[in-house]
Amino acid sequence: MEIIFYHPTFDTPYWIAQLSKQLPGANVREWKKGDNEHADYALVWHPPVEMLQGRDLKAVFALGAGVDSILSKLKANPEMLPESIPLFRLEDTGMGLQMQEYAVSQVLHWFRRFDDYQAQQQKSEWQPLADYHREDFTIGIMGAGVLGGKVAESLLAWGFPVRCWSRSRKTLPGVQSFAGTEELGDFLRETRVLINLLPNTAETVGIINLDLLNQLQDNSYLLNLARGVHVVEDDLLQALNDNKLKGAMLDVFSREPLPQESPLWQHPRVVMTPHIAAVTRPQEAIAYIARTITGLERGDHVSGQVDRQRGY
Repeated sequence: MEIIFYHPTFDTPYWIAQLSKQLPGANVREWKKGDNEHADYALVWHPPVEMLQGRDLKAVFALGAGVDSILSKLKANPEMLPESIPLFRLEDTGMGLQMQEYAVSQVLHWFRRFDDYQAQQQKSEWQPLADYHREDFTIGIMGAGVLGGKVAESLLAWGFPVRCWSRSRKTLPGVQSFAGTEELGDFLRETRVLINLLPNTAETVGIINLDLLNQLQDNSYLLNLARGVHVVEDDLLQALNDNKLKGAMLDVFSREPLPQESPLWQHPRVVMTPHIAAVTRPQEAIAYIARTITGLERGDHVSGQVDRQRGY
């Protein structure tokens, strides 16, 4: 079995060594420009077109939960990867736990009014504030896939009302489910904290705009853990400046790094991190890829294959 590997920033020797250990008999090599030798599988992140084009591969694995970079490249270069070749993404591989940590820590930060106490500190004020109540602090999660389900589960454990919205209705224990554009308004009306975990598709670009934000409760919060292109940043700023939103925590942006001239840097009610909410953990990812390739070789049913039409 021949496997080619390409990632512009990962520790390639480590990945190759660990994959070789978990897939005995496989020859795993780093792909370099000019390598046109046979390969059965390709493991990639932002791959050059020539790496995949013309190959008779059994499958391609994206080395992350998102596949939008590959799909956007396929739009411009459809010959890069025929429809007959399955494309897989990393379904969880440790990302679910990281997303849970991030979401729970920030929701509790807002719920305990630590943002207000930080604002008071800047003014040298010492004033206990009235508590928020869980029943009035409904969490709405946009995107109810593997990661959305994990985040919902972790917030339920803290006693918050949790609801989700997605393209099709999901059955998640303890979570109120909404589906489709016709139910989006109902989903938003009772939401106090909006958490975005949507996939990046043509339908979801710009979905978090002023019209959507104005349907939330007053003094709501936004936590964006998915993609920057989901949020219209000027609309977000307006919602914050109009006091429709009380705060926003942003891990992703439409341009990364965020340009220095962006007003988001200095906004007093915006907190940001540099796209670190959930990163690929090598051990879990390698184990998942090895299991999936082994299953494909045996002809088993495996999960994680991307529906290219849906974009996830």
